[in-house]
Amino acid sequence: MRKLNIAIVGLGNIGSYLFNYLNINKKILTEKNNCMPIIKYVSAKNKKKERNIKIKRDQWLDNYLLATKLKDVDLIIELIGGSEGPAKKLVFNALRNKKHVVTANKALIAKYGDTLANIAEKNKVNLEFEASVCGGVPIIRSLKEGLIANKISKIYGIFNGTSNYILSSMDKQNQGFNEVLDSAKRLGYAESNPSADLNGDDVSSKLKILSSLCFNSFLNNEIYVEGIKNIDNTDIDNANKLGYKIKLLGFAESINNKIYQRVHPTLIKNDSYVASIDGVLNAVIIDGNPVGQSIIQGEGAGPAATTSALISDISSILRGNIKFPFSLSNKERKKLKFKSINKRDFSAYFRFEVIDKPGVLSNITNIFFKNKVSIKRLVQNPNKNKQISSIIIITHKSLDMFLNKILKEVAKKKYIKTRPKLIRINES
Repeated sequence: MRKLNIAIVGLGNIGSYLFNYLNINKKILTEKNNCMPIIKYVSAKNKKKERNIKIKRDQWLDNYLLATKLKDVDLIIELIGGSEGPAKKLVFNALRNKKHVVTANKALIAKYGDTLANIAEKNKVNLEFEASVCGGVPIIRSLKEGLIANKISKIYGIFNGTSNYILSSMDKQNQGFNEVLDSAKRLGYAESNPSADLNGDDVSSKLKILSSLCFNSFLNNEIYVEGIKNIDNTDIDNANKLGYKIKLLGFAESINNKIYQRVHPTLIKNDSYVASIDGVLNAVIIDGNPVGQSIIQGEGAGPAATTSALISDISSILRGNIKFPFSLSNKERKKLKFKSINKRDFSAYFRFEVIDKPGVLSNITNIFFKNKVSIKRLVQNPNKNKQISSIIIITHKSLDMFLNKILKEVAKKKYIKTRPKLIRINES
């Protein structure tokens, strides 16, 4: 029986869960893969930390980088996190020393994936990162293998469970943003510092990886990113009245041989599939030829879901298959044109909180006219007691650069009470 010696570096919730899973399920994994996984070593920042796992004395490495040099290590599983520091050192050294690597580190892959893939290819080892995108949703293996026959034109969806939990809870429970965020932290759905989830950076990293796999391209930083911090209950109520839900979505699209990547809050029709995805669930929608549209949904984070993805990668290596990290050799991957979204057409939702006085509405509509943006629907909600009015405008499709120009121009007006809102609409 072949054996594969494993070093797990990083023993937080996910590392500890994986450690237990591999020990408990060693027999079935061996039978399914015709190779026995053996946890040879482990390492973590804090050796004395209380953990619900039993580590043998000879399994512990005080210096995590030693795992990259030991001859009796075949595979290193990196669960440290972050695009720099120890995680970067570990993965680079491991691949250079001809060790297979499995990682859940989206930030590292999004930033250094091209370089790491090149090193892995040269040294004929695997770099696997299924767990870096959407937890238990097997989207990366689906793109690499299940959908290999397809030319993909678009991939989009909900890639972050924390932001989805916040938006859906604000909607269903009628709670404020900060109240829901505190609840998400208590339940373990949000980190103590959730900024990457809230500002869209987490989705951005995942989208760059998916985009590269979909279009056989190198990773590219031309991406529009906007988070959910400015969404409030009034926006959610307005969306419901207009027949929409608000979701933080990531999009990567190939249009006329140009790639557009964007992450932003989006109004979607309330009877659409994506609108029904609530809580911490993720959903990925792929448009391909000849398959048409495919949808994969599941838990986007957490020890169990992430371990599911990690075991998928470990099993691939147990079977002895050497694969290119991004499906193609670096020589075959393309340098495609990635473009800004400012010349893309979108319908949009605008919300202006203004002083309720004559001439304000006509001034705003004139700004739309001047910027060649056609108004599809206009709703005015005056509050006579406070002498303010809320103006909601839904536009026909217009260039994104003009939509943003309107937002900036109106924001400077003295009749504006609070920061104006712009949310793009997904019509499909």
